[in-house]
Amino acid sequence: MSTSLSQPGKKEIEGRLAFIVSAAQASAAVILPYFRSTLTIDHKHGQGRFDPVTEADRAGEQIIRKMIEETYPDDAIFGEEFGKKSGTSPYCWVLDPIDGTRSFISGIPLWGTLIGLTFKGEALMGAMNQPYIGELFMGSPQGSIVLKNGHQTVIKTRQCTSLSEALMGSTAPEIFDQGDDISAFERVRNAVRLTRFGGDCYLYAMVAAGQLDLVVETNLNAYDIAAMVPIVENAGGIITTWEGNPASDGGRIIAAGCRELHAAAVELLQG
Repeated sequence: MSTSLSQPGKKEIEGRLAFIVSAAQASAAVILPYFRSTLTIDHKHGQGRFDPVTEADRAGEQIIRKMIEETYPDDAIFGEEFGKKSGTSPYCWVLDPIDGTRSFISGIPLWGTLIGLTFKGEALMGAMNQPYIGELFMGSPQGSIVLKNGHQTVIKTRQCTSLSEALMGSTAPEIFDQGDDISAFERVRNAVRLTRFGGDCYLYAMVAAGQLDLVVETNLNAYDIAAMVPIVENAGGIITTWEGNPASDGGRIIAAGCRELHAAAVELLQG
């Protein structure tokens, strides 16, 4: 394992991509038995908007963390369920074992296991695994792909440049809990052809795959989005904060299939 401050080489990228596939498979094996089953659901914060967490979330992150610590012991880890582990290498793994827990507990397969990897603080590669459907989306400097039924397919964003023709996704209206954010989102919503709610991480995968053109959200944490950045970007899309900053730390996020659409939507968001 290299811990050089130079950019990772092809061999290391390929090795870490192979590791991500193994980690996705291992986490799926412990998460899937809980899906559409009777399971205990906890409310993380005990008050305010319902924020569910289950044994499946915890078990999924535990197995990925164990694999990282065994294979890349010098790397840092930041996971939704078990927090941060410092490291001495330039790499940090950013994990969300079940992004879309609300869908998970509702029996709806629009959730995914997110495994992101940053290098010197910048998103390098990421994966979104939906094991019930059997799709593993991955993005890296080698491009963006989806693995399904043993086949690998290169994915590319759709080059829709007009808001009036764009299909937009967002997880839920209630994530826009500030008045200005609600107004900004509504300006974009009124300009696009269609808006679909629900989907969490799956929405960004659909932008990368050329099915959706735009995603607009707010109040995201790093573990909600870091894995999706390389998938969208290496498929030809652009993903930033509403202010145009890197998206991997979370916040108010916009993803688009092309720069023209991104710019038009940002203009509306900024009023």
